[in-house]
Amino acid sequence: MLTVIGRRLLWAAPNLVLVTALLFFSVASFFGNPAALMLGQDATPEAIADLSHQMGFDRPVIVQYLSWVGNAFAGNLGRSYTTHQTVAEMMARSLPVTIELAVLSILLATVVSVGLNSLTWGERLIRPVVTVLSIVSMTVPNFMLGMCAIFVFSVYLGWLPSVGWVPWSRGLGVHLEHIVLPVVTLSAYYFGAFTLVYRAEYQAVRERLFVRVARAKGLSAHRVSFRHILPNSILPVITYIGISLGQLMGGAVVTETLFSMPGIGKLFVTAVLSRDYPVMLAVGMFIIVSVILMNLLADVVYTLINPQIRLN
Repeated sequence: MLTVIGRRLLWAAPNLVLVTALLFFSVASFFGNPAALMLGQDATPEAIADLSHQMGFDRPVIVQYLSWVGNAFAGNLGRSYTTHQTVAEMMARSLPVTIELAVLSILLATVVSVGLNSLTWGERLIRPVVTVLSIVSMTVPNFMLGMCAIFVFSVYLGWLPSVGWVPWSRGLGVHLEHIVLPVVTLSAYYFGAFTLVYRAEYQAVRERLFVRVARAKGLSAHRVSFRHILPNSILPVITYIGISLGQLMGGAVVTETLFSMPGIGKLFVTAVLSRDYPVMLAVGMFIIVSVILMNLLADVVYTLINPQIRLN
């Protein structure tokens, strides 16, 4: 297993270099000279040229990229052009928010979709309702669903706060009140996607011979569903979780901005609006590395759940 993981990481290295290079060159090409932004609109060309030389912005782009990569691997992500804080400190404050939001959203979507589609009682009533909900959750845009949730549960009913973030240290109840709507909003799309993926595999597995043998032994329909069909049907869902991390980060950007959550997504939006290059590059690299590691983790979990599958 360790050999396979090491081999996968070696294969991921060229992809990491290629994608980070595209990220750096895109930022450097589309957003212009950072020195002009740092000095403001009233800066003279001479002042801009002088600061560009001091900061190394006048060097070739490939040289700037190699310098940035070297510093990043050494743990130096630079300083923000707007707040003058280290990027590592800014990401360290924002990362726990995004991780909690992402983990809770994925868990909620997985548990609800797999649980509802594995139920054996009330199947004729539950399945059509779940199908309609899954289609709606996949077709309604994330920001629209979030705004509808804010209007219903915050403005109209007044049950939950509409925006903001409260850490755990200020109380579990208050913290959960502020995170319920963002988690439900972000998990909605994945609930629909997981439902469609899991149900297709569930229907195929339930017709296999070992399932018919389990029924012939007199096992209850509930036990056959959760003990025999579910473990063999959830593998595509695990794979989908791994490959959809990039989409999850994209959804987190919208969700955190909509609900004013101080996570990585909100940090990225703020950096783009202010053209804060070091923050943009650091968050982009974090997302890229997360996607690669999450895909690797999905492969490992896939193999642990089903020992018949072996990674090559």
